[in-house]
Parts: sequence; structure tokens; C-alpha cells
Amino acid sequence: MRLLLGCLLLCLSGATLAIDAPADAPLAGSVFRDDNGNGRRDQRERGIAGIKVSNGRDLAITDAQGRYRLPYRDGSTLFVIKPSGYAAATGDNGLPRFWAHVFPEGSAKVRYGGIASTGAVDATSAFDFALKPQPRRDGGLKMLVFGDPQPKTRTDVGYYERDIVAPLVGHHDAQLGLSLGDIVNDDLSLYPEMNRVTARLGVPWLHVPGNHDLDFDATRDEDSLLGFRNVFGPDSYAWEEAQASFIVLDDVVYMPGRKPAYVGGLREDQFAFLQAYLATLPKDRRVVIAVHIPFFDPVPGVETFRRADRERLFALLEDHSRVLLLSAHTHNQRHYRHGADTGWHGTQPLHEYNAGAACGAFWSGVKDAQGIPDTTMSDGTPNGYAWLTFDAKGDYTLRYQVARAPAGEAIGLHAPKVLRRGAWPAFAVYANVYMGEADSRVEYRIDGGEWKAMKRVDQPDPRLVAENVADESSATLRGYDRSPEADPSTHLWRGTLPTDLGVGEHRIEVRAFDRWQGEQRAQTNYRLEEAPE
Repeated sequence: MRLLLGCLLLCLSGATLAIDAPADAPLAGSVFRDDNGNGRRDQRERGIAGIKVSNGRDLAITDAQGRYRLPYRDGSTLFVIKPSGYAAATGDNGLPRFWAHVFPEGSAKVRYGGIASTGAVDATSAFDFALKPQPRRDGGLKMLVFGDPQPKTRTDVGYYERDIVAPLVGHHDAQLGLSLGDIVNDDLSLYPEMNRVTARLGVPWLHVPGNHDLDFDATRDEDSLLGFRNVFGPDSYAWEEAQASFIVLDDVVYMPGRKPAYVGGLREDQFAFLQAYLATLPKDRRVVIAVHIPFFDPVPGVETFRRADRERLFALLEDHSRVLLLSAHTHNQRHYRHGADTGWHGTQPLHEYNAGAACGAFWSGVKDAQGIPDTTMSDGTPNGYAWLTFDAKGDYTLRYQVARAPAGEAIGLHAPKVLRRGAWPAFAVYANVYMGEADSRVEYRIDGGEWKAMKRVDQPDPRLVAENVADESSATLRGYDRSPEADPSTHLWRGTLPTDLGVGEHRIEVRAFDRWQGEQRAQTNYRLEEAPE
């Protein structure tokens, strides 16, 4: 009750919600209604009350004139939390500009330049943010979610453009976009070209930092995202739409000189921001947490995200009944349902969607007729992206879109082309259900017969295994980089093929029941032949 009362008083007074923050040298500014969209506050443009602004640790809420004050933090990035009903300003790179750096002396020097001096901060300094009113959109929110675009060269940027972005330009109805880290593969000079490509989609685009977005010549974690921040602004922030509140978090803790050089986790300033921001949200509001490194351990027993940080985060989220976690990093795709074993003690399991990579297996494999690599991921999932759709109440659906494939392509099949009629039935059709979960219902039938259950198996996708064998057998390089070694997939099903049917072609149909998209189908054929003794 005290917390709710405190938040109400903040809204009315424009005061600062600060946690252990210094009180000297406060920063001041305003959030104003940019009616003409020029990014400047003109004479008749008024301030907006009740808007949240943060320095990455502390939270302020604007007063009736749109004014706010925040504690000074050298090397911080101020940002406005865009509310629903407004649009953030657009920068020269076509991406949202909702932030301002506070680096009076400039940042530490790193290979990719870091952040230049932003000038002295004194009593006359004002950090103002423009928000342009948007017409009210009734109904839902549709957004694009990209995991790991991760180009290592400009050639890879071209693959990203032709394989992922170009087919969407002029043919999508998304209102928001999100890239879940590894925007590039260590070469931060590729950011401008990547932003040019992404901006072609014409929607506000949010970026999560990944472990390949680090300044690896930084000597401490605090400086490891200077190159990223110089281009994209804060590494941790929030963004609000009518249907959901999105919280982007840098969860890559850089540990220079150690192996591995990073681990998943969160910083003290992020926890302070989370505590302050979550206190302003209704407990039943949809909250989406977007990170790069997943909260679960992809390899059981190997701590890739610090357990203490995960439990602390989950404790902050526990009273919020509608939370969705988004992550990437693994270059696989899976759904994870958190429970007590991972520190989640909510009334329902906590859903984490670990998104497949836009670059797939790092833009590897044999090129197709258009000159684009196959780049299937090690779990057998083709590269692509996700559609995340919210209804007016914040309930969501997910759909995976294979790059340049028809919208309904949700299952990859692998079956032998020919079997001996009468042979022992030891061979099978395999169904890789890209969005499948452990409890997914997957069935198959032959020649329109009775539907039978397929068995989920913990093994590599045979289609990718065949690519591995072809790579091993080839005396020349089949692609710039070979396809990845096939790993056991979490969404692979097996059905034994009958050999007691007539000689000739037989149709295999597979259907899977997706919790969001309903029944989805795929089909292929195999042939039975008589073999001489």
C-alpha cells in the first residue's frame, strides 16, 4: 500500500524515485508534445505530465508542465519511456531517438570510438525529449522479433537484407520491431549499414545488446558497450505500448581476461531501475522482458546465467501475473517453462521464448540459386524470425517465419526416398516442428489412413546430419563455411514407415497442433520397391 501511495505522489509532484542515488548536481529537462514532429520544442508546444524518464538507475515522472529532475550520473544515458499514444523522435539512422548521453568528458577510448564529449553539465543544461501524439489504435499490436542477425562482413549484411528484410518491405503490417542482440559479429563498424537495412522496414525498432556487440578492448564491464550505446543509446530501458510494457536489459556481464570472457547476469543499477519501474505498473499488465543470453541453462549444469541474478529478477516479477521472457544467443529455437527449479514461484510457469536466429547458423552452408546460404541451425531449424502479436488485453500469440518461405511452413520433414517392400520396419519419417514443445501433439498417416502419434526423440535432425556427411565427403568447400554439426533437437518427432504396402509411391502426411496457430501440416513421399535376392 505504501508503494502504491508513493507512486501516486510521484505522479502528482514530478518528483524523482531514486534508490541510493546522489542528491547533488541534479539533471533537469522536460518531455514535450511535438505536434509538428520537428524534434524541437516550439512556442506553443506544451509539456506532457506523467511521463517516466530514467538515467538507467533512478526514475522520475514529469509534473504538470512536463518537467523532471534526476540525479546526476557521469557516463549515464538518460531516456524517456515512450508511453502508449505517442511516438518517439526518429534519428538520422531511421531508428527511435528517445535518449541522451551524459558524458561531459567523453568516454574511455575503445577501438570503435566510444562516446564523444557531450559538454559540461550545469544549472542551465536541459535534457528535453520530444514525443509526437499518435492516433489511437484500437485492437492489437503486431511486432517482428529477430534473434541474432550477426553479420561478420558486409557480404553477410547483404544476406540479412536479401533473406530477411527485403521480402518484408512493403508486405508487412508490423507496428514495432525488436532485435535480440548480436546485431553484428564483433565488427561494430557494420552498425550503420545494418541500421540502414533495418530502417527499410519503416517501424520503430528496438535493439538488445549481445555478447558480439561488446567492445572487447574495454578493460571493465562498464565500458564494454560504449560502441553499442553510441549508436543505439541505453543498454537497458523500457518502452510502452497500449498492450504491453517492454523492458530491454543488457544481460551480458563482461569479464576481461577470463575464459569465458562473459556470463549472463544483471547489474545493481539494472535491479534498481527494475524495482522502480515495475512499481509503476499494474500487477496484471503484460510485461515483456527482452534479453540476449537466455535465463535457462542450455547445457544442464553449466551456469550460463548467474543463478542468484535470475532468482532476484524472478522475485521482482513474481507478483506480476502476465510476464513473457524473450531471449536469443543459442542459435537454436525452443520454449522453456520456468518453475521452482529455476527460481520462479509464480502461480503459473513462466514462459521464455528462445528465438531462432535471423542469421541461422552464422550465414553458413551451401548457397541456393539466389546465392544465399542455407544456414540451418544446429537443431534443424531454418533461419528466420518470429511474429509476436498481442491482442487489446495483452494476450499474445507467436508464429515462426522461415526466411523467404510460405507463411504456413512450420514443419521440416525428412524421410527415406526408397525402401525395400517387406523390409523390417526400422526406418522412419522425422518431423522437426520448429515451434514444438515437449507436450506438443504430433501425428502422421500414410496414404490418407488413420492418424497415429509420433514419438518425440532427443536426437539430431537427420536432414542436417546428411548435410554434415556431404560436407565431410566433399573434396572441395561446398560453402564459405560448412553447416554446423547437428545437435540433439528439442522439437523432433519420429514415426516408423510401414513396408508392407504395395509397390510404388506412398504419401506421408504430418500434422502438429500449435498452441497459438492451431493445426499445421506438411507432407512428403517415399517409395517401396521389390528387390531381387
